[in-house]
Amino acid sequence: MDTIDLLRLVHPALAVIWVFPVIGMTSYFAWQTRQRRQAAIAKQKTKIPPVVGLEHVKVGRWLAASVVGLALIGLAHPITKKLISNQVWAYNPYRVVFIGLMFVFTIASLVMLYRAKPALWRGIFAALSSMGLIILGSQPEVFRRGYELLVSHYYYGMGASLLMIVSVAVLPEIYRSPAWRRAHIFLNTVALLLFIGQGMTGARDLLEIPLSWQEPFIFGCDFVNKTCQ
Repeated sequence: MDTIDLLRLVHPALAVIWVFPVIGMTSYFAWQTRQRRQAAIAKQKTKIPPVVGLEHVKVGRWLAASVVGLALIGLAHPITKKLISNQVWAYNPYRVVFIGLMFVFTIASLVMLYRAKPALWRGIFAALSSMGLIILGSQPEVFRRGYELLVSHYYYGMGASLLMIVSVAVLPEIYRSPAWRRAHIFLNTVALLLFIGQGMTGARDLLEIPLSWQEPFIFGCDFVNKTCQ
């Protein structure tokens, strides 16, 4: 494997080593938190410790930041690779600078979202973080699999990332309103389904992507008729 092939493994490796275990931890603590709340409503005794809710919040915040960070890494690789190989800097340096600034802008907005306390500022920084992700994902260098929208790793990942940003933004509200709590449960259940879809589509994409030295032969195949010279 060449260096470019090893760089392709950074995104899936981080997903397997870090993000998916954190998803499991967050889901476990979420279930424990709900079980303890249900027991408290029914005035029943439970062995689930009171600290489980705080642990769920802490691990959930780790998860949100990790998912958005992983999405940025997944976007950075194809964008950087094609900007360099196509020598975009030579004829359009402003676009290269813009993309670099968008990565910085998105990360800074996410950091400020985690630090913001008033609901207005949480909403503003959540919107800015989401906008940065969408703009970066809309670059022509990113393969989005638009012809198979319902099984696209890009769209599953983008949807999950945006839901994670929303979860962080509305976190204080779930303690004040049962409606927000129900919305939190629903949105994160959707996010969990998207994570499952990411696991499946990510494995498929790794199977489809050839090694760099194989690309000239593989990309010369007829993908419609499934034949190669």
